[in-house]
Amino acid sequence: MRVGNGFDVHKFGNTKKLRLCGVDIDFDRGLIGHSDADVVLHALTDAILGALGKGDIGTFFPPSDNQWKNADSKIFLEFANNAVNEVCLKISNIDITIICEHPKVIKHSMVMKKRLSKILLIETSQINIKGTTTEKLGFTGREEGIACLCTVLLVQK
Repeated sequence: MRVGNGFDVHKFGNTKKLRLCGVDIDFDRGLIGHSDADVVLHALTDAILGALGKGDIGTFFPPSDNQWKNADSKIFLEFANNAVNEVCLKISNIDITIICEHPKVIKHSMVMKKRLSKILLIETSQINIKGTTTEKLGFTGREEGIACLCTVLLVQK
């Protein structure tokens, strides 16, 4: 067994595009970043790479490289998933915590699970997505951005 965790943060900016888990969410603000700023896919990619002992997302997709500007973060997650398959492991389960006051994650969790299931070629039952707030404390409490924490368990095929 191999366990990895990932954490990422993006701030809200002057964009209306909010993408979480590869799903465009109807919301009045969007996250900004070098790629599409999908905070969940970034944290999940880091969790998988961490479980493999292969560094982090920036090792393979540095923000200093303009070829990743506005890139779909699905590319990063597929890369990490392919690395799992190359060493004859598979994802056992994923646990995701999205930290924000708004939007309310529960409204979107099933469509997010379906999207991750499709990208990673695993069952939705292997994915848990939950949202939490920081009780109005810190940058997420002030609604300045979104944070995400992911844990993944890899096992032998």
